[in-house]
Amino acid sequence: MKNFIESFKNVWKIEELKNRILITLGLLLVYRFGAHVTLPGIDATQLNSLAGQTEKGIGSILDMFTGGAFSKASVFALGIMPYISASIVVQLMGIAIPYLQKLQKDGESGRKKINQITRWLTIGITLLQGPGYIYNLYRTIPSSAFLLGFDSFSFLFSSVLILTTGTIFAMWLGEKITDKGIGNGISLLIMVGILARLPQALIQEFTSRVSENNGGPMLLVFEIIIWLLIIIACILLVMAVRKIGVQYARRTTSGDFEQDMLEGNRQWIPLKLNAAGVMPIIFAQAIMFIPAALAGISKSETSQSIASVFSDMFGFWYNLVFASLIIIFTFFYTAITVPTNKMADDLKRSGGFIPGVKPGQETADFLDKIMSLITFPGALFLSLIAVFPAIIVSIGVTQSWAMFYGGTSLIIMVGVAIDTIQQINTYLLNKHYDGLMKSGKNRKAVA
Repeated sequence: MKNFIESFKNVWKIEELKNRILITLGLLLVYRFGAHVTLPGIDATQLNSLAGQTEKGIGSILDMFTGGAFSKASVFALGIMPYISASIVVQLMGIAIPYLQKLQKDGESGRKKINQITRWLTIGITLLQGPGYIYNLYRTIPSSAFLLGFDSFSFLFSSVLILTTGTIFAMWLGEKITDKGIGNGISLLIMVGILARLPQALIQEFTSRVSENNGGPMLLVFEIIIWLLIIIACILLVMAVRKIGVQYARRTTSGDFEQDMLEGNRQWIPLKLNAAGVMPIIFAQAIMFIPAALAGISKSETSQSIASVFSDMFGFWYNLVFASLIIIFTFFYTAITVPTNKMADDLKRSGGFIPGVKPGQETADFLDKIMSLITFPGALFLSLIAVFPAIIVSIGVTQSWAMFYGGTSLIIMVGVAIDTIQQINTYLLNKHYDGLMKSGKNRKAVA
């Protein structure tokens, strides 16, 4: 603990790192301030019914990712979600469209063009989602809350324009954090939105346990311990890798190749246990919204029963289907994002080989087999974390507090935190300080 405190102090001794952290905190503060600015023309005191809509179901998830902006009818009500949707669409289109495949191979110039395409697609998605959000306001909050008149075209036009501008501004903030700050900007915006609900959820759980005498403080302490253990499990899931030993041939002075195992020419190919990250949960969550939406169109008893089943995020059948979809999407996303054939070709061109495996196609098949073997337990672990909030709710934990026991929110929080700490670590080690994840005696900085 002492070494960690010393390392934390060293962060502020590096001028560049200190400036980046301050810029990041400042831009995040701007984003959080904007989340509390209500759309012009809406009475902020009459949004109770909208807040009630976001207490459960799809609304709670959207409100969590936007940090409460969705329930406040904020200028950032759509948050950064259209940008995430656009990124997913572009990534999936890259599988089938040759032009995008070419851009992915063009390095920095290709990445800039892909970013430009993603930005324009984000604007298009926001222009489609904006009217939907406004019509939801028409249906949810009382007509007296609309100061410019209920069902007014001027209000609809101006609000959609402001929502689109808000999303563009949030996207700009995320890119500025990535460029001038520390960590991934878009991910940090999502994380602070999720963390913004943590104090309120904890207070609600405290009130439920202590004030209402529903188990007492000891049960609350036990819940926090379980929560910390789940966080540790998520860290293990995010960082777990299977190392595949690789050897490289060394050219001797005579021009021949020989195998060198003792002079540091043995390396590793790290294959992540959860190569898909949080994307399978996001995909599965998007699919889970469809049955309830389609069933809600029909008034038949069967449709209504389906709608009720898939509207209950903590129900058995909902989570069974949810977990199954996560496992399927984990294999799918891993297959399209981990190019074992390319890895085998790059290894062959660099003169490397896996001991006991022939270079080329046999190496690709070997890597593909290993990925399949480690992806299955990773998918099971990911699905378990995703449905764990439903398990926690079943034993009496409040829904708002249970959302932090798993699902997309917890995986994002852990992943973003690890990525940010690793970047800070890099700055510390480059300046000859001990990193946040490394114990040992501190060394003096070298200018």
